[in-house]
Amino acid sequence: MVYFKVKRWLEEDEFRELLKISDYIGYRDGYRLFSLNPEKALRNNYGVEDVLNLLRDFNAELEGPLEDLKKAFDEYSPLIEWDNVRGYVILHVPKTIYPRLKHILSLVEAKRSSETPSTLVFKILPLNSDLLGKSLRRLGIPVKDPLGLLTSKSLQVKPELRNIALRDYQREALSKWVENNYRGVIALPTGSGKTLIGVAAIIEKAVRSLIIVYTKEQMVQWRNAILEYTSIPQSMIGLIYSEEKKIAPITITTYQSGFRQINDISPFFDLLIVDEVHHLPADKFKHIAVHSIAGYRMGLSATPFREDGRHEELFPLLGGVIYYKTPQDLVAMGYLARYRVETIKVKLSSEERRLYDELRRKYYSLVNGKEFKQVLEEARTNEKAREALRVHSQMRSILARARAKIEKAVEIARRELENGGKVIVFTQYVDQAREISERLNAYLLTGEVPTSERKRILEEFKGSEKGILVVTTVGDEGLDIPDANVGIIVSGTGSRRQFIQRLGRLLRPKPGGKEAILYEIVLEKTSEEFQARRRKTTVLDELFDAQDYE
Repeated sequence: MVYFKVKRWLEEDEFRELLKISDYIGYRDGYRLFSLNPEKALRNNYGVEDVLNLLRDFNAELEGPLEDLKKAFDEYSPLIEWDNVRGYVILHVPKTIYPRLKHILSLVEAKRSSETPSTLVFKILPLNSDLLGKSLRRLGIPVKDPLGLLTSKSLQVKPELRNIALRDYQREALSKWVENNYRGVIALPTGSGKTLIGVAAIIEKAVRSLIIVYTKEQMVQWRNAILEYTSIPQSMIGLIYSEEKKIAPITITTYQSGFRQINDISPFFDLLIVDEVHHLPADKFKHIAVHSIAGYRMGLSATPFREDGRHEELFPLLGGVIYYKTPQDLVAMGYLARYRVETIKVKLSSEERRLYDELRRKYYSLVNGKEFKQVLEEARTNEKAREALRVHSQMRSILARARAKIEKAVEIARRELENGGKVIVFTQYVDQAREISERLNAYLLTGEVPTSERKRILEEFKGSEKGILVVTTVGDEGLDIPDANVGIIVSGTGSRRQFIQRLGRLLRPKPGGKEAILYEIVLEKTSEEFQARRRKTTVLDELFDAQDYE
């Protein structure tokens, strides 16, 4: 039992206030004597610090050491632990205070997992741990947190930004993130310096940070940016991927490695930065954000919009889209190159047209007027729908591999090269990319190219005044080619996101304000022609319109 005594005269309201945290024993030797009642104190929203402040206000004298008072609250304090097998926060709640926590437990979607005679045990998604901590502190309830899950994980030394100044829109984006309680998605075109905004966020919060990227090349780019533009030493930066596993105050990992490691590394970080965040809603990668305890979160992408609408899932995971600029906005501000998109129409050969029309008739007979999304959904259980998807894939392959597209791509690339251009040819298929590369004697970059060879190719291409690089989808994200000024799209998915990613490869400012040009080669009287029209009216003018994020 913990006792305290008060010598001075107590007004009636002061006496009643002390009775909210204690039981009155009596008057002895000129003192009014009280025994601390932790359960009553907590019931009246008095935590340990609140009790100590009240005792100081009334000049109360504590009998015994201060630690005894703190220990008296222990049996009424929830215990928080980490389950690294399932990746959950585990909360042990004494039954004596459970009624006071019911609202909070409901708020954080806690699920009861077990109980003892004196305790109820709940599992809580790490995504909600920040809200849990804030709610418990608001009630003044002390928490036993031996792993420091709810405590700040500050960097040992306050880092600084150096060797660079943020552009106006980068500062504005960072401010919007701060105003939104250090949460949210920032949508800016490729080449606009999104990485630097993420680096500035690390400087702003100065806490242990986990960075999720899509490719190994992006891991290196992030590490190099942190080393070049901050005072953070290399010893404080760790990489986690297949060949290396180093957890450090600033840790960078890929989506794949992050998915595998998050249950083990989650407790170590306060800030989660997700690059190319449009990948996050995928069921596998979503696990990273759900099982991270980081209360501060930032998403970065040139194109957070997803064709399947799942970009809306980013909002509870990271926060809504808090800042965006279109390519046109940054061109007008002088930060990106002027550009134009030129659609080149070609025709299917008579044999290709015959096969395409035959497959199209077969497809429509299978789907009976259903929309593609519905066919995609039904394909999980319906063989007829699966057959329709196979036919649809064959149709797309005929369009993508059409001979006229290859011939036109080779023709344009040769012409632009003769004019001193630096050209990227985008394709969807490795065999198609290989043929174009051989015919043009161009650099070839596919997913099959080893990392060391890929690095050599990029360095040689960057170092040349002109040249041609043929890439498959490996070039859609994470490829750093600062001075390419011509792009040629031969084949792709047709998605708005892929189109804007490919355009973004050309938008870094050019010497003398030179214009960038993107050629898209499409087949007349096919779905490609419709997609091209839709992109021109949607992607370039409305992709970043607020309605896409509501």
